[in-house]
Amino acid sequence: MNPESFSPEHFSWHFADGVGTVTLNRPDRKNPLTFESYAELRDTFRALVYATDVKAIIVTGAGGNFSSGGDVHEIIGPLTKMAMPELLAFTRMTGDLVKAMRACSQPIVAAIDGICVGAGAIMAMASDLRLATPATKTAFLFTRVGLAGCDMGACAILPRIIGQGRASDLLYTGRMMSAEEGERWGFHNRLVAAEDLISEATKLARSIAAGPTFAHGITKTQLGIEWAVSVETAIEMEAQAQAICMATNDFRRAFEAFADKRTPEFKGD
Repeated sequence: MNPESFSPEHFSWHFADGVGTVTLNRPDRKNPLTFESYAELRDTFRALVYATDVKAIIVTGAGGNFSSGGDVHEIIGPLTKMAMPELLAFTRMTGDLVKAMRACSQPIVAAIDGICVGAGAIMAMASDLRLATPATKTAFLFTRVGLAGCDMGACAILPRIIGQGRASDLLYTGRMMSAEEGERWGFHNRLVAAEDLISEATKLARSIAAGPTFAHGITKTQLGIEWAVSVETAIEMEAQAQAICMATNDFRRAFEAFADKRTPEFKGD
């Protein structure tokens, strides 16, 4: 994808200073997801693997809310009329969105305000960092519509962020997690005023984009895969990963800048 000319149909995209911003933009409905937006988001994050000009990503919602999740009339209603093969194709597609978010090398910053529920909460969960406002309300409400909490990787990823007991609380009850609770539990990295949300997310994303982006990609990969291996294996994996980073020009540039007492300029190579 060319980040300068990319023009998605089902959400908005802005690119500047190495940061791409995805904005869910159906504010009249609190930015719900549809079959089409799921697929386009999945394809976008898959394409970002090859978009080397994009160094960091922001995901947010328009109109004071993040996302109300799957649209009741455009998704949930039709799902009740589908046969099992169609249902499985749908649930695999939604899971593929999370896989794509985790597989792209760019760190993802979720800028969350207002309602963040269902698949919206999953997108926030799948991001690498989460900034929220005091008005943010987050819920993994699948059980409230007669479904299991194990949706789109929630039973695997959410306990890693907030712990097994707290994840169980949210996934069994489907209740709202307040912003303060989310920050205290480690789901939100920090809370910021609503009027400062985008500027703070942009500042954070730009600071990441200004860093050693190849090495950031290695960090994201290792954070994802080391949960499934022993500590001994993880240490060896990190030894190999760090040796690869030591062979980059960014590593050399950082040393030369330190020796010259100046700020390094990273180029991602």
